[in-house]
Amino acid sequence: MVAELTVDEAQENTRESRSPSQDAIREFRRNKVAVAGAIFIVALVVAAFIAPLITPYSHETQNVSNNRARPMEGYVITTDFAAQNCHWYGTPLEWGCTISFVGSDTLGRDLWSRVVYGTRVSLAVAVVAATVSLTIGTTYGIISGYAGGRVDNFMMRIVDFLYALPTLPIIILMTFYFQQVGRRGEEAGAAANFLININQAMGGLFFIFIVIGALFWLGMARLARGQVLTYKQQEFVQAAEAMGASDNRILFRHLLPNIIGPLLIAESLAIPGYIFLEAFLSFIGLGVQPPRPSWGAMINEGYQGLRSAPWLVLVPGIALMLTTLAFNFMGDGLRDAFDVRLRGR
Repeated sequence: MVAELTVDEAQENTRESRSPSQDAIREFRRNKVAVAGAIFIVALVVAAFIAPLITPYSHETQNVSNNRARPMEGYVITTDFAAQNCHWYGTPLEWGCTISFVGSDTLGRDLWSRVVYGTRVSLAVAVVAATVSLTIGTTYGIISGYAGGRVDNFMMRIVDFLYALPTLPIIILMTFYFQQVGRRGEEAGAAANFLININQAMGGLFFIFIVIGALFWLGMARLARGQVLTYKQQEFVQAAEAMGASDNRILFRHLLPNIIGPLLIAESLAIPGYIFLEAFLSFIGLGVQPPRPSWGAMINEGYQGLRSAPWLVLVPGIALMLTTLAFNFMGDGLRDAFDVRLRGR
């Protein structure tokens, strides 16, 4: 009995010596599905950075003599499609220059290369959209919650009004409008032409970022406001006010560090929605513009030949599915790890 009490006491002392962040990391590592999702996301990031090293061709390289090649089918190297176009030409991996790993599309472009390069688009949307949503929503929400009174009421009525708008039709209309402005070119002003040039340089991603940033911060604003309303009555905030701390110091030095954890977790769970939105817009022709590859556009290009060439849809579709699942698993793992109530304590 004494030995059992000693072991229990030792375990309790070890638990008390760990910080909350160490406890959260330990809980996250126990969640094998979440860890697998995080590893998959890290692999995607690495693949996006080293795409030329792991793909035989550029996403724009066409080989019309081998359009709709089957997976692991050999390429026919013609005078119009020389082996020198391959990233690996003249290396020990040169054999990969003549093999279509997962097939080719209707223009003879290597499907594996386009899927890997398409990873850059999905990750860019995930990072930028999450950053914009988190920045705007958090700033708006903490100002509203801390100000209180009429200011809070007015700011939240704006959020309620924006929530009542049909989001998807507005996104489609805004994206279509930006594309039409880009096509008019000379008719737009200097500032508009500058934005259009940025969008063209980014392959249509810039206007997608604007659309997402304009509409997807509302939930984050409400969550940040609720967190601020909970914490601003705590003793440490009242002590800072009694010592004469400025509002900015209280907001960004005392309140923000205490509420940022739940906000980051909520934003990580929203990332799959951003990726699906970009894929949907690209699928209907309002997203990323060719020749830049997007998984949604690739699915649109291949679904008409689904029976005769199913790999045209399956390859980008599986990539999209695995990426969104990975972000969902990682977000669920972060929520379970950092939420004390879910850990049963």
